[in-house]
Amino acid sequence: MATRIADLCAAALIPFALALSPVTTRAEDSSQQTLENGIVKVKSAYQFNETIDRIKQNVSAKGIMFFFAVDQSKLASDAGIKLRPSTLLVFGNPALGSQFITSNPNVGIDWPVRLLISEDENGTVWTVYNDFQYIARRHGITDRDAAFQKASEVIASITSSVAK
Repeated sequence: MATRIADLCAAALIPFALALSPVTTRAEDSSQQTLENGIVKVKSAYQFNETIDRIKQNVSAKGIMFFFAVDQSKLASDAGIKLRPSTLLVFGNPALGSQFITSNPNVGIDWPVRLLISEDENGTVWTVYNDFQYIARRHGITDRDAAFQKASEVIASITSSVAK
């Protein structure tokens, strides 16, 4: 009886384990991962600071507005906390991003675009961003498919400029 209950409990946990595991677009050691929670991770071929510089140059070359960078590891250090290299870049195209906000003002929490550059414990540098189709589903936006597709193409182009 106890074995049967344990088996049922284990079986009941499988969907939760699957929900927490990443869904990747390629093999686990790949250069890009798309997780179920809407996070997209792209492995950089460059060191941390060079990745940031290349992303900023690419954003500028595309005529996209660069708003600011938040050096999270510096802020953590100033607070006495050790943090691996981590910088958040914020940029966007108001003519594109504002369209989403007209469909649902709450999407402003996800706009402008945020791209995290981080270095993991192995020294691998990643660019990390929210999948735009996920954002559309999250906010129930169904009337801006072309704009979300365009945003997806642009962020893919930007991250491909450093992809391994």
